[in-house]
Amino acid sequence: MSAAAQRALLPGGRWHFQHGPIDIVIDAQGDASALQCAHALAWTRFQTVLSALVAELALLRRPVAGDACALRGEVARRMWSACAPLVAEADGFITPMAAVAGAVAQSLIGSYQRDGIARAWVNNGGDIALHLSPGTQARVGLYADLAAFDPQAAERSLAGDLRTDAGFLLRAEDPVRGVATSGWRGRSHSRGIADSVTVLAASAAMADAAATVIANAVDADAPGIVRRPADSLRDDSDLGAIAVTVAVPALPDDVVQGALQRGLDCARRLQRRGLVHAVLLVCQGSYARLQPAQALESALVQ
Repeated sequence: MSAAAQRALLPGGRWHFQHGPIDIVIDAQGDASALQCAHALAWTRFQTVLSALVAELALLRRPVAGDACALRGEVARRMWSACAPLVAEADGFITPMAAVAGAVAQSLIGSYQRDGIARAWVNNGGDIALHLSPGTQARVGLYADLAAFDPQAAERSLAGDLRTDAGFLLRAEDPVRGVATSGWRGRSHSRGIADSVTVLAASAAMADAAATVIANAVDADAPGIVRRPADSLRDDSDLGAIAVTVAVPALPDDVVQGALQRGLDCARRLQRRGLVHAVLLVCQGSYARLQPAQALESALVQ
């Protein structure tokens, strides 16, 4: 087990919670006393998250199968529930770990769903859970190229100082409370070639799992794409010997468009099932988006 959980107050009244690999920034607005209670509750919850996940890590690394969840922890069961509807789209292989970042963020946002809190967001390395009270909205920035994202710089920056490629404007009446992004150069391994796939969904756990699956679908069989067994890159990978992308050269436009179309087809199937609300897919300067696109506030900059 890693060292004890730590927290620090950031500029602008935000909080930074860190424990082992979990690195979270929280911002909330509302009544001072309600904020104090919510932050205290979130911190109490956070201190137990990692130990609970570690206790069930062996099961969390196993593929989701069947209709019964054997996991016991609240966050672990939320991870499994987000991944279970995606098994077929994942070619029969997806583990609950595909939803871990979003599920952890979602577990903390509940602390802020109370009277006196106008809005709040829990950002777990780019996977975000939101609370929006009636009449409020939130603007969420997007990095089209995950390789350009510096989480530490993001944590230090005040709102408005951080340059992003695009933004989603989310309103309280929208059926979106989770945003997540996946891609081959992100924190986790991907089987596809997307620079980024950003998903808006009803929950952060579902957004996280769906972004993983859709990013895997943005793929092509082209010379120069390098893949390696996941367990050769990280010996504790839940993907085992499955090949994941480690390098992608500049590709012809028709190859890029074909890859984006495969990802878009996957996103449409998930949308028809009510699992995602909107999706933005980016690959080598080209992008595709799945409506409703009202949430896309600004075009990608070159």
